[in-house]
This record gives sequence, C-alpha cells and structure tokens, in this order.
Amino acid sequence: MTTTTDSTLKRGLAVLRLFAEHPPQDPRGHTAAEVAALLGRERTQVSRILRSLEAARFLHRDRASLRYAVAWELYARAQQVTEARLRRDGRTALEGVAADTGECAYLGVLRGASSVTILEAMPPTLASFVSWVGRGYPAYCSDAGQALLFDADRAEIEAVFARTAFVRHGPNTPTGLDDFLARLDAARQRGYTIVDQEAEPGLYSLAAPVRDFRGEIVAAVQVVGPRRRLEPATPACAESVVRWSAWLSAALRSADPD
Repeated sequence: MTTTTDSTLKRGLAVLRLFAEHPPQDPRGHTAAEVAALLGRERTQVSRILRSLEAARFLHRDRASLRYAVAWELYARAQQVTEARLRRDGRTALEGVAADTGECAYLGVLRGASSVTILEAMPPTLASFVSWVGRGYPAYCSDAGQALLFDADRAEIEAVFARTAFVRHGPNTPTGLDDFLARLDAARQRGYTIVDQEAEPGLYSLAAPVRDFRGEIVAAVQVVGPRRRLEPATPACAESVVRWSAWLSAALRSADPD
C-alpha cells in the first residue's frame, strides 16, 4: 500500500525531474502555472509542492517574479551523488562488459581535449595488462572520444579541438575536424562508436555514452582489444556496451537512496 508520505515524495521528485527535463526559458525559473501545465496537475497542488521544496532548499523562489529555479545547493549535491554512483555502479557495468566479451572494459570521461580512463575491468585471462586508469589520450582518436562528444554540435567540437593538432597515431587516425565529424555522424546513426586502428595499429574498440540525471553525457563505456579478436565480434560487443551504458545511465537517474 502506498502511504501519504510516499505519494508526497514521488510528487516532489516528479517536480524536480521536470526542472531537469524542461529547463525554463526565463532565467529566473518556472512559475507554478507553468509547472502545473507541464505536469498536467492542478495549480494549487503544485504550488504546495513548490513551497515545500523551497522550504527544504531544493528550489529557490525569485520574490519579484514568483518563479522557481533549482537551488545551486541541489546541483552540488546531485553532482556529488552522480560522481559517487558513476564510480560505484560504473564498476558493475564494466565487469558486465568484460564478462560478456572476454575483453578489457573501461569507463572514460572528457577532460578538455582528452579522454581520461577513470575505471577499468579485465577478465582474469587478461589481468596482466597495464592499467590505463588516470591516463589521458587525445579525444579525436581515443576509444571514448566520439562517444563523449555524441551530443556536441560542430561549434562545440571546434571549441574542444581549437588548440589540437590531429597527429597521426594509427593508420586510421582522423585527418582533421571534418573527418572526425563524419565518423561521429556515422556513430550517432548506429548508436555506438567504432574506433578502428585510430589510436594505434591493431587496436579496435567500441563505446557508448552514459547520461546523468540531466540527460547530459558524463562518461563512455568502452570495450577495447586487438582488432583480430574484436572486429569479428563487433555485433556482440556493440550489444554489450550499449546495454551496459543504458544500465549505468538508468542507475545515475535513479531516485533511490544509496
């Protein structure tokens, strides 16, 4: 049986999720009427929820316009929770990919114009491999680079690589920005990336983006290995990274307490 407290909590979370999914056009936030319309609920009920969230310091109300916006403190707390869950649940996702494929799995994030590995998982038979945790690689040819830039438009990608020279690291390294963008477009259409000897000769990888509670890409799940093994297994490897990246994204969006 659902208690009154449970129902109130769910309504409050629905309002907070709305602010993440429907950013207000007015920088001061949403009015109670706008929130009610977006939720399809009565304004009086929504007004009570908004006042409660304001009292709990989840929302801030602009006194002049009576518009509500997410409090900066909530963003900070949500970011901390996301980072903690990314590392905790990310390990589970990578272990799943490694078990599915029998290959090394990594979780990468974007740092400037480089992708940096923050977690890794290796099958027991490959445990002697050198760790990549903490190491960066140019995003234009790295295993995770395309996946981390899935949502970026041309101007944003130009800004990322504004000071980057497209140095050749493998036989198929992108030759420049247009080449990179063409490969990125192909990856978007397929739903995952394939990096075939771009980072170094003989290396093959697949990756898929991970999204947080805002729907923004915060990481990429990757499977990496020798081309001779991974290329013939592309469909199975793709299914694994897409499935586990979706699982991790769902974990980051979860409202369940840790």
